[in-house]
Amino acid sequence: MPATTPPVFLVEALPASDDLVLDGEEARHAATVRRMRAGERLVVSDGRGSAAECVITQVRPGRDPVLELAVARRWAEEAPALRVVVAQALAKGDRGELAVELATEAGADEIVPWRAERSVVRWEEGPRGAKALARWQSTVRAAAKQARRAWVPPVREPVSTKQLAALATRAACALVLEGGAGSRLTDLRLPASGDLLLVVGPEGGITDGELTALTDAGATGVRLGTTVLRTSTAAAVALGALGALTSRWT
Repeated sequence: MPATTPPVFLVEALPASDDLVLDGEEARHAATVRRMRAGERLVVSDGRGSAAECVITQVRPGRDPVLELAVARRWAEEAPALRVVVAQALAKGDRGELAVELATEAGADEIVPWRAERSVVRWEEGPRGAKALARWQSTVRAAAKQARRAWVPPVREPVSTKQLAALATRAACALVLEGGAGSRLTDLRLPASGDLLLVVGPEGGITDGELTALTDAGATGVRLGTTVLRTSTAAAVALGALGALTSRWT
């Protein structure tokens, strides 16, 4: 979507009719937080490529406000031929959430949380792990709306290094961001289609064993430049570099 589009609100599915009703949390955000009124425009999207620009015809206020909408135009965006899957190592505090927020705004198509050896947090199975995953999913959803994206990247269940290596084997291209790598990201020839797996390590870096497991699975170690980036910003910077190498975002 162009940067000048109205604010985006997500729904489970777009109905076929030209009269829509926006309710629930999205309606509360539109009516209470953004204070939108009749006559204003917004975009409703299913997060899977389909979107509709709508005019608000009526706002029914209350504890659970409802917005009545009239569709002005519809469109659908195809999924990109080259999908960037960011495998982000788990990070302590809000650094992981910042990482996936920036990666989503920069164009990531899928997020895979990675239980790296040097990750301080582990996201073990159970309520605590499920809560942490839900925070990442919520962060990505909000970032996609902020960036006016018609596609909301899914956030998958966390993976081990062994599972990540399996993803690298199946990907059209797999890259591991590593400050000591001999190859620069900008020197690579990238595929035109398929999944490009981009692996970002934790604060303490990727271990030799992890790097060996990933390269044995077909991944290539690459560096972005002469500086070392934080785990929270590395994916976004790499996506910017990838954008300059491909026609994905043009």
